[in-house]
Amino acid sequence: MKLELKDVSFSYGKRPVLESITMCVEEGEIVSIVGPNGSGKTTLLKCINRILKPKGNILLDGVDLKKLKLNEIAQLMGYVPQSTMYSFPTTVFDVVLLGRKPYLGWSPSSKDLEIVSNVLSLLGLDNLILRNFNELSDGEKQKILIARALAQEPKLLLLDEPTSNLDIKHQLEVLSLIRNIAKKKKISAIMAIHDLNLASQFSDRIFFLRQGKIYDFGTPEAVITKENIKAVYGVNTIISWNSNKPHIIPIFSG
Repeated sequence: MKLELKDVSFSYGKRPVLESITMCVEEGEIVSIVGPNGSGKTTLLKCINRILKPKGNILLDGVDLKKLKLNEIAQLMGYVPQSTMYSFPTTVFDVVLLGRKPYLGWSPSSKDLEIVSNVLSLLGLDNLILRNFNELSDGEKQKILIARALAQEPKLLLLDEPTSNLDIKHQLEVLSLIRNIAKKKKISAIMAIHDLNLASQFSDRIFFLRQGKIYDFGTPEAVITKENIKAVYGVNTIISWNSNKPHIIPIFSG
């Protein structure tokens, strides 16, 4: 499914956060949104998901999201927030089953239960089915939230800082999982992410946001440059190459 943003802008009151964002994400493509804190990464994901209602046009395969009901959008997009807590004990199975909410009638069907079971197996989470979600590690919770989004059977996956609070092993596991599933199932994925080296390793393209605008975009090889990082982050760097991907080494002064 192809996603297109045309001149998308959003403000919190009188404070502009996003200005004239125009971008395209192709089917099965993994795109990273990077930029400093406050540049609009999370807001952009929420606009795409219609949690927020921006100016401009957002289209899925040529259909403007304004013409779709929220339930229809939920069947097309899976959203993985930075973190989620439940105020009451909730099993892992029930958390993932919430991903079927856009399809549910009065009660889950056998198909809904089968889809949830299959997703849990796909992610290797069978052993956690009856565990209390709030008692899991951060890495386990992140995988469960991804499973919940996949249970929606989305065509587009939106991930807000999917590696936040994870150690390096779980960062690599989660991003490898996202990439493998996106390519296998031809799901487009958009990640807001801080770690430029992870973005370089796992993305097809990267979009740099600066002060709510797209500063540059392209393949990691094209846009991970000393000049871009200096302009967007105000940091001097050395760019080395690892497995044909650019790797950033910050230069600390003082």
